[in-house]
Parts: sequence; structure tokens; C-alpha cells
Amino acid sequence: MSTVTDILIDEATLKQRVQEMGAEITRDYAGQSLLLIGVLKGAVIFLSELAQQIKLPVAFDFMAVSSYGSSTESSGVVRILKDLDESIEGRHVLIVEDIIDTGLTLDYLYRHLQNRKPASIGICTLLDKPSRRLVEVPVKYIGFQIPDDFVVGYGLDFDERYRNLPYIGVLKP
Repeated sequence: MSTVTDILIDEATLKQRVQEMGAEITRDYAGQSLLLIGVLKGAVIFLSELAQQIKLPVAFDFMAVSSYGSSTESSGVVRILKDLDESIEGRHVLIVEDIIDTGLTLDYLYRHLQNRKPASIGICTLLDKPSRRLVEVPVKYIGFQIPDDFVVGYGLDFDERYRNLPYIGVLKP
């Protein structure tokens, strides 16, 4: 049985950084409306709290992709499990992700969405693990850079567990 051994980012620090990111996005997209594309399921909590901090007209859409299964290592094979409900052509789009690890999933998603001709497309992630990167992706907003630990909480899971923790914790077997 796996257990959370350390709190990597506490609840207050998370909320403060999400507020700062919302202010940055508001400034960068001033005068425009924005479509936030949440990557299910991990980004749901981050997206909902981030959206509250963005002082612009925002709409949501969601995609579900898989590259992990029930493992702690990305397989590198990306499958779209749920596509967008509406067109992004001509719209300002911000992909909202929970964590960037190898970059393979996000690179695939970014290129896939670029083909749909949005007015602009950016990437926002709560967590970034640069030490694991295999493919560089153009991330515009990063909440926190973290070490190569398997983390859970604030939407991130292991086998569908731990998503509801109000902090980011390190999971050890």
C-alpha cells in the first residue's frame, strides 16, 4: 500500500500561487475572452480555482487523455479518451494541465489542438518536472517546478486515489 510521506506544497502556498497565476493570465489576455481547456481528470481542481482568479470572460472545455493507465510511469502512448465539445477555431485557448513530466502527452495535445486553428494557444501547468522532460513544450505559465517524485493531491492521483487532498504530497510505496 502506498502512502503520502511528505507535503511538498501546502494548501496556503498553492492558493497564493494560483492567485498570482490568475493575475498574470488576466494581464496577458486583457481585453480578450479565453477558452480554458482542462485536461481531465487531474487538472479539474486547479482549473476551477484558477478560473476564479482570472478577471476576464472565460469558458471551459475538457479533454481526457491517457498515458499512464494505473502506473506511476508515463507509457509515452497518448490516447484521447474525450475530445472537446466545441470548436476552438479563432479562439484564444489556454490548455490547463496538472503536471508536465516527460512532455510527451502535452506535446501531442498541443500539436493536435494547433491543427484546429485557434487564434492563440498557450499552456498553463500547476507542476513541472523538468528533470524528466523528453520533449520540450512551450509552457507559458508554471505554478511550481518540482523534483522527480511521484506526487498526489489537489487533483493528482494514484489509481484514482488522493485527488481530494488540499496539498501536493509525495507518494511512496
